[in-house]
Amino acid sequence: MDTYNSGTLKSWAVQERPREKVLTNGIQHLTDAELLAILMGSGTRNTTAVELARKILGGVENSLHDLGRLSISDLQKIKGIGPAKAISLVAAMELGRRRSGTQQVEKTSIKSSETVFNLFHPLLSDLEHEEFWLLMLNRANRVIGRFKVSQGGLSGTVIDTRIILKKALDKLASSIIVCHNHPSGNMQPSDADVKITEKLKKAAEILEIKLLDHIIIANKSYFSFADEGLII
Repeated sequence: MDTYNSGTLKSWAVQERPREKVLTNGIQHLTDAELLAILMGSGTRNTTAVELARKILGGVENSLHDLGRLSISDLQKIKGIGPAKAISLVAAMELGRRRSGTQQVEKTSIKSSETVFNLFHPLLSDLEHEEFWLLMLNRANRVIGRFKVSQGGLSGTVIDTRIILKKALDKLASSIIVCHNHPSGNMQPSDADVKITEKLKKAAEILEIKLLDHIIIANKSYFSFADEGLII
């Protein structure tokens, strides 16, 4: 029986192998499909890794952003993608997300809601669940800390104002900004969002800490409570 697997990277002509292209020309010259092929390592009996990668990208209209939203189970629905390949792809996307999220945050000067959006968008924009984050500032409105308060499901997460204020006190923060995402893509605040903002603002004032803003991120857009006059 012929056990030759045409999808294995080693079986290709040298000039067609993504790994050899990296060594010859540099990683930046590879296509998205070739990069995915390297991560997967092999295709199927009748499909090369690059062809399989193109199929994956075609399923998300060649959007790496949408690819990052796929779960392991989503990926395994694609013919030729088993648990190992799915896990490798999800892990790579998570590393990319974390790399973007570890940009220099502390000492960043917060000048507008857009600055806050730029800090959190890499972390929150393509998540399938809600996360609620705290940004702590000194008197000069420079960031002195960032902390994930909670993580929930598709439609919400539990917020404990005591945890938020304790973290702010520990950092001797003069002011705070909170931020969370809406996986649904709807950036408008819910009734729960409005209530937690009001509750947090009043509680923070007792401790002489000012709540400057609450940012809601939905895909590439955001909603600012401060910009809309909902925090005074």
